[in-house]
Amino acid sequence: MLFEGCTAVPTSTRRTHYWVTFAVLAVSVASYTLMQSLTIPVLSEIEQEMNTDQSTVTWVLTAYLLSASVFTPIVGRLGDAFGKQRMLVLSLVALSVGSLLAALAPSIGVLILARVIQGVGGGVLPLAFGIIRDEFPHHKVGSAVSVVSSLLAVGFGAGIVLAGPISSGLGYHWLFWLPFIVTAVMAVAAVLLVPESPVRTPGRIAIFPAVLLSAWLVALLLALSEAPKWGWGSPKTVGLLIAAAVLAAAWIRVELKVDVPLIDMKMMRLPGVWTTNLVALLLGVGMYASFGFIPQFNQTPSASGYGFGSSITESGMLMLPSAVATFLTGLVAASIAQRIGAKTVVVFGSAVGALGMFLLAFFHDEKWQVAVANGIVGIGIGLAFACLAGLIVAAVTPEQTGVASGMNANIRTIGGSIGTAVMASIVTAHYLPNGFPKEIGYTAGFLVLAGGLLAAAIAGLAIPSVSPEKLEERLEMDPASGETFDREGNLEPASA
Repeated sequence: MLFEGCTAVPTSTRRTHYWVTFAVLAVSVASYTLMQSLTIPVLSEIEQEMNTDQSTVTWVLTAYLLSASVFTPIVGRLGDAFGKQRMLVLSLVALSVGSLLAALAPSIGVLILARVIQGVGGGVLPLAFGIIRDEFPHHKVGSAVSVVSSLLAVGFGAGIVLAGPISSGLGYHWLFWLPFIVTAVMAVAAVLLVPESPVRTPGRIAIFPAVLLSAWLVALLLALSEAPKWGWGSPKTVGLLIAAAVLAAAWIRVELKVDVPLIDMKMMRLPGVWTTNLVALLLGVGMYASFGFIPQFNQTPSASGYGFGSSITESGMLMLPSAVATFLTGLVAASIAQRIGAKTVVVFGSAVGALGMFLLAFFHDEKWQVAVANGIVGIGIGLAFACLAGLIVAAVTPEQTGVASGMNANIRTIGGSIGTAVMASIVTAHYLPNGFPKEIGYTAGFLVLAGGLLAAAIAGLAIPSVSPEKLEERLEMDPASGETFDREGNLEPASA
């Protein structure tokens, strides 16, 4: 029996082995997340190379962020309606074309346009979660989703680590050439190796909700990104924030009325969905902003009274403990969640991340102190992020997986925008005579980020309690039939 509103498409008797599919998905997601951060350490080099200013060059990041925020939920919904494999290929093609254009960009304007095209590739996140649920043995869905989720944080940290060696050895253009090669290969691999989804949610995509979603996200993120330069109380910042609120309210109203909503507001009101999304928002505040500013802290000349005068490569290596810890904890998070519950892991992980950030705020005089604090933050973020996706997938029906997981990933990005903007405002509030921010700005900023992670732990307590057995049972439901499977993959009645 099918879920209401859900149809199954004919499937071949011979399908790609799920580990092959997983390899394609993992590399695709890793490539996308790397693109979020590869350019952060080399923005000053791009600024000089393209003869632009700091305000303009920041749009290399902002344009990518805006585009991904808009297209992630849209592509996820298109995948649910028209086929996840088909839209995965399209997302990878967008990443590849955008990377090629960025590598060849003759001006800052073309580079920013290329980053907008790359942002369409944000659809790989919800599509990967949906394909895993469709293709994996049902007792392995939870662990696979956890590993892919951990790649979101790992890729961001790894991008900062890898940017220095790549830029120093090959030139910053190779920060785009390498992703172009990898995503082009993955697009071909997706065509050949990733099977099409057996589950579809029919219906056309309503254009007006998509326009309103794009409008309020652009207004919000533009205000948050430019507020440090314009001022939080400036007419432009306040006007954009008001416009974002009005457009968001209009978007919600329209979504509630259309026959086929882009985002199901009834789904978003589910306790298991909104609470998990709130935690994702707060985790995004802490993680993305810390990765964005710790390298700047490390590169500050020690003559300023803090910092280590590190090169791009050296400052990236100080971030390596965080990336490694995030990945390793992501691998074991699912098995831990099976024993103590995913909610407990999320709360504990968020609290550990807050502890690491508090340590960074007060103990950053030595390189080893920064490395250890980063490692602790990575452990916490890895545990929490790895379990969020599973909680979202378990809270909705299979046909909503793409939209729900896409919105969750999108909310993390929005959280990162908020954290980065707030951190920038704090850090740049006061400068030393040599032109570098005062140390107190970083200390206060790290404390604010620690508070965000602590708030995530508190918000996690509101996530509905689900026993490990119930969560695993929900994840093991066959999306095409509504039936469930035991731990060995044996069929059980749907009512069991």
